[in-house]
Amino acid sequence: MAIRQRVLTLIGAIALVAAACSSSTAAATPDLEIAPLFTVPTADGEFDMATHLASNGRPIFLNLWASWCFPCRDEMPGIDRSADTYPGVLFIGVAVQDARPDSEGFVEEIGVTYLIGYDDNDSVEAAYKPLGLPASYIISADGVILERVFGKVTEAYLAEKFAKYFDL
Repeated sequence: MAIRQRVLTLIGAIALVAAACSSSTAAATPDLEIAPLFTVPTADGEFDMATHLASNGRPIFLNLWASWCFPCRDEMPGIDRSADTYPGVLFIGVAVQDARPDSEGFVEEIGVTYLIGYDDNDSVEAAYKPLGLPASYIISADGVILERVFGKVTEAYLAEKFAKYFDL
C-alpha cells in the first residue's frame, strides 16, 4: 500500500510541475476571485488599483515582467500595440524581481507607452504569486480576475480574450 501511495503522489507532483513549466498556459478562474489591490510607483506618480476600480470603470490588463526576462522582452511591443488598440482597457505592466534602474532602462529601450509600475517592495508579486514571468491577469472593471496567463501573450490572444470578456 505504501509504495502505491508514493507512486501516485509522485505522479501527481510530476503532473503539477509539468503544468507549471509549460511555455504558456491560460486558465479561466473557476470561482470569482477578487484581484488583490496594490499601489505602485510609476514614472509620473503612482497607480492605486483601488482608486482606479472605484472611479475609472475600465477593466485592467496586468502584466508582471522583468528586464532580464526574454519572453517579457518579446511580448511587450505587442502589448504596447494592444494598449493603443483597446483604450477601453487599462494596461499596466509592473516590474517585479528587478532592480529599479534596470527596469527603467528596459522601458526606455523598448519604448512602451502604456502605464508602467515598479514593485519596489515586492508586494504585487507576493499578492499575485506568478508561477514565472511573464505573468498576466485579465481583471474585470469590478476587480474580478477573469483569466491568468503564465507565459507570453500575443496581440491575437488579447483580441480574442477582450472580445470574449468585454465585447471589444
